[in-house]
Parts: sequence; C-alpha cells; structure tokens
Amino acid sequence: MTFFFSLLVNGLMIGAIYALVALGFVLVFKATGVINFAQGELVMLGGYIGVVILDSYGVAPILGIPATLIALMFVGLLVERTVLRPMIGSGVLGMIMATIGLAFLLRGLAPMLFGPSTRNLSLPVPFGAVRVFDVNLSYITIAGAGAALAMLVAFTWFFQRTRTGVALRAVSDDQQAAASVGISVPSVFAVAMAIAGIAAGAGGLIWGGLIGVDAYLALVGLRVFPVVILGGLDSIGGAIVGGLVVGAVENVAAGYIDPLVGGGTKDFIPYLLMLVVLMVRPYGLFGREAIEKV
Repeated sequence: MTFFFSLLVNGLMIGAIYALVALGFVLVFKATGVINFAQGELVMLGGYIGVVILDSYGVAPILGIPATLIALMFVGLLVERTVLRPMIGSGVLGMIMATIGLAFLLRGLAPMLFGPSTRNLSLPVPFGAVRVFDVNLSYITIAGAGAALAMLVAFTWFFQRTRTGVALRAVSDDQQAAASVGISVPSVFAVAMAIAGIAAGAGGLIWGGLIGVDAYLALVGLRVFPVVILGGLDSIGGAIVGGLVVGAVENVAAGYIDPLVGGGTKDFIPYLLMLVVLMVRPYGLFGREAIEKV
C-alpha cells in the first residue's frame, strides 16, 4: 500500500506540472480555435532562456526566473503577431500548419543557437528528497508542483475576476458577438499567446530543472497533448483535472507494469487513457459539446 501511495502522490505532482503546460494549449485554442503545436517548442525555449539567464550570466534566481517568464511572454506576443495574426481568415488548417512549421523551425534552431548537449538548469532548490508519511518526495518535484499549482490558481483568478479575463472568455464563446460589443479580438489573441508563453516558460524552467535542457525537451508538448484532449480542448478546469489524472495513472501504471515488460509504460499509457475516454466522451471530460444544425 505504501508503494502505491508513493506512486500516486508523485504522479499527482508530475500531473500538476503537466496541467501548467496544458494550459497554454487550452488558452490558444479557446481564443483562436487553433491547436498550437509549437507549445512544446516554447517550453524548450523557456528552458534554454532560463539556462542562459540563470547559469551563463549568473543572474540571481529572484530576478532570473521572472526575467525568463517575461522573455517567454514577449516570445508569445511575437508568435501571435508574426505567425497567427497574418493567418487570420485563412482557415483553421492554415493556422495549424503555421504552428507546425514554427515548431520545426524552433526545434531546428535550438541546437544551432544553444549547442547540442544537454544543459543543466540551476534552480534554487536543494538536491535530495524528504520522507513524508513513508513517501519519498524529491525537493525539485515538490517545488515544481507547488509552483505549477500556484500559477494555475493565479491564472484561474485572472480569468474569473479581471476584465481581460472576462474578455478572453467572451471571445472564446463567440468571436463575432465579442467584437460587436467592442472587444478587440486581435488584442485578446495577443493576451492569450502572452499567457501561453508565460505558462511555457514556467514549464520549461520546471522540466529543465527535472530532466535538463536540450532539444528533446520539446517532446513535453507531445506528453502533455493527451492531457489536453482528455480534459477537453476548451476547458481550463479540464486541463487541471486531466493533468492530475494522467500524471497519477501513468506513474502508478509504470510502477507496476514496467518491471514486467522492461519499461516504456509511460510512453503509451496516457494515449491509451485518452482513447478510452474519447470513446465515451468525444469532447473530453469537460469539453463543450458542439451541436451543429445541418
């Protein structure tokens, strides 16, 4: 029972970090109706920028971490202005292909700009683990999950309590109706991409601290994609619940199945879980069902 509880708790913590990265997918989809397939590459870029600021230039974490998030916020704004905004009116497929092209561009440029080797990201978190109720929890995992949950709470408050958050929700419901009451839809797109950039930057810092930073960090986007589909592409709450569910299920399954099959369970269990849920609820656990009249 202790083994199961240990797997479950650690999985939930990883799931909270998944949820933070998934938030970027959900925000862009809610605002634009487009899945940003470059979100994983933005996470990678956040890790690299964090390495440059914190390690290469030796900036103190109290300044370096906010600087990394601000840098990714501007990257998000740049992506919206140069990639998404010019594609408005060209159809959803064209915008999706633009994000795929951006993903390949960023993944190809990363080794050229930062080198091919894995870089260690120094965060102000001690090495080692702490034992809580017979469960070993690494300090970096605790810090990452805590930071992810804090940012998720802050983002939820922003969407529920601020005028900009209400505008984002209005645009996600109906862009034409939002524009008719004076809401600037392009500005909302920019805000959504800026917040997605911040989420990617935080994800890059956390995952970079956990596994190091290299071009393969972009694959976090693929690991998180089942979380987005499972929870519902247009649901912020679904991203949070989906992240926790996927994190817990994959960690528990890997703990029991990997010793029997030699590993690799974490690579397919999230996708299997996603398929099972979609067979029952095609729009995800919390996704909004779209009913169209023919």
